[in-house]
Amino acid sequence: MSSGYITTRDGTEIFYKDWGSKTAQPIVFHHGWPLSADDWDAQMLFFFSKGYRVIAHDRRGHGRSSQTDTGNEMDTYAADVAERAEKLDLRNAIHIGHSTGGGEVARYVARYGKGRVAKAVLIGAVPPIMVQTASNPGGLPLSVFDGFRSALAANRSQFYLDVASGPFYGFNRPGATVIEGAIRNWWRQGMMGGAQAHYECIKVFSETDFTEDLKAIEVPVLVMHGEDDQVVPIADSALLSIKLLKQGTLKTYPGYPHGMATTHADVINPDLLAFITA
Repeated sequence: MSSGYITTRDGTEIFYKDWGSKTAQPIVFHHGWPLSADDWDAQMLFFFSKGYRVIAHDRRGHGRSSQTDTGNEMDTYAADVAERAEKLDLRNAIHIGHSTGGGEVARYVARYGKGRVAKAVLIGAVPPIMVQTASNPGGLPLSVFDGFRSALAANRSQFYLDVASGPFYGFNRPGATVIEGAIRNWWRQGMMGGAQAHYECIKVFSETDFTEDLKAIEVPVLVMHGEDDQVVPIADSALLSIKLLKQGTLKTYPGYPHGMATTHADVINPDLLAFITA
C-alpha cells in the first residue's frame, strides 16, 4: 500500500492512494463533493482483497490536495485525472465515480479515456445536468444551489453536519438507522478541504452539462442509483443518463440513499464486482 502526490502542470498537488500490485487491473475511484478519497474506504478494502490495484485521489481543493483558488471546474478536474493516469501509466482501468465524481468520470472517459479505460461506473451521479434549465425542465431550481452557497458561507461546519446527518445518508427518514461514525467521517472529510474550492464546486456539480460526454463514451457503463436519493434525484439523473449512453446498464435500488456505497456497501460492492468481471 502506498500514497503520494502528483504535481499538475499548474503546480497543484493532488493526493492519491495506490494499493495493490502494479500489474493488477486498476480500479480508480472518484469521490463526491465535498469529500475525499477516504469516502471509498469500504470499496478500496473490498477490491484490494480481491487482487485489484485500487486508486483514489483527493480532488483539487478537497482533502489533502492543494486548497486551490483556481481550476475548480470540471475541465480541470478531468485534466488532473488524465495527468495522474499518465504518470501512473494506468491502462485497462475501471473508473468509478460517485455524485460529482460521477461527472468527473464521464468527462475524463469521454475526453481522455480512449486506450486507457475498460469500463466505467456512475453511482448516484450528477450527469446529465442537475440545475433546471429550458432544456432540462425537471432539474432542481438554481435557488436550491444558491441556498447551498449561502449555507456554506454562513457556517460551513454546521452545513456539513446537517447534510451528513440528514439527506446524504437518508438518516432523516422515519425509522432510519443512524450511523454516527458515518456522519462524523463525512464532516471530517469535508472540513479538510478548502472553503473557496468547495464553494466554487457547487456550481460545478449543479451547472455542468455532461450530455455530450455521455454520448461520446464508447466503453460499457454501469449506472447505479438509489431510488430515494434526496441529493441527486434519480428522475433527472440516472434515468436520463442511461438514454444517452451507447453501452449503458441501469441498476436502481429501492429505498437507498445518495450515500448508499457507505450505508449499503454489502450490496453495492458485489454488484460492482459482478459488472467488472462480466
